[in-house]
Amino acid sequence: MMMPLSLADKLQLLIEEGQMQASKLKHPIVTELVQEGIITDVRSGRTKSTLVLSNATALHNYLFNKCGITDLKDYILTLKNADALRADIIEVSSNSKSVSRRTFKGFLINSYLPIECTLNGQPFLVHPDEGTFQFVSNYEQFIPAHDVVIVGVENAELFTHISRVSDLFNEMKPLFICRYPQEQSKDVMKWLQLMPNRYLHFGDFDFAGINIYMQEYKKHLGERASFLIPDGIEVLFEKHGNRKLYDGQHLNDNLIDESAVKELISKIHKHKKGLEQEALLIGH
Repeated sequence: MMMPLSLADKLQLLIEEGQMQASKLKHPIVTELVQEGIITDVRSGRTKSTLVLSNATALHNYLFNKCGITDLKDYILTLKNADALRADIIEVSSNSKSVSRRTFKGFLINSYLPIECTLNGQPFLVHPDEGTFQFVSNYEQFIPAHDVVIVGVENAELFTHISRVSDLFNEMKPLFICRYPQEQSKDVMKWLQLMPNRYLHFGDFDFAGINIYMQEYKKHLGERASFLIPDGIEVLFEKHGNRKLYDGQHLNDNLIDESAVKELISKIHKHKKGLEQEALLIGH
């Protein structure tokens, strides 16, 4: 994906200043960055809106994975050079080995319990061997039993070792899904909107994680969606919380009315730390 110079300039300014009027930063890429929780749309009144950079590291990762841009400043300088050769522009923006490409339709699933489903109208059991996953391509015809809880796991390490935190899902039939690689995220959301099952979001316990949940899942799934908040999370904030995840992220919590998420936000403010979900693997 070739990023236009005008957008690259504005994103660089956003990185430097931390925020920008939404009216000055309009582009499908920006919309996706908001959906990912990398940029937060902070509204004041009905029409005024400010875009705030929530996670600078995630933005740099996005630019590399989606646009092949390893250094935004170098990319801008190259495009501004009137004598720049086409080969130079290709080198900084669309290296064939660094730009992600759509490969397969579908997404990864996992479970440490046998989960009954149907696929193409036939019985289908989800129960991969330890160390393996299953990949569902024809997801429109993939239907879990009605009492299965679909759990979206944001962290690849936890998705891989989900059985180590099985105590979080007692008295539940959990089917774990992964929206990464990033190109699979739209397929995940399309499928979730087709399913009547309860959805439980297992993300990071910081403002970026809450942004992803609210903007990508809750607003589409409504009351079917909830955010996983483990018992004893305050102890984890004290032991493994990260102050940088608090100081470097922003959240517009005026639009949040989910009591459990509000309580989580209060804990984050109390400890002035964020917590990455892989901290739950410690001690398991």
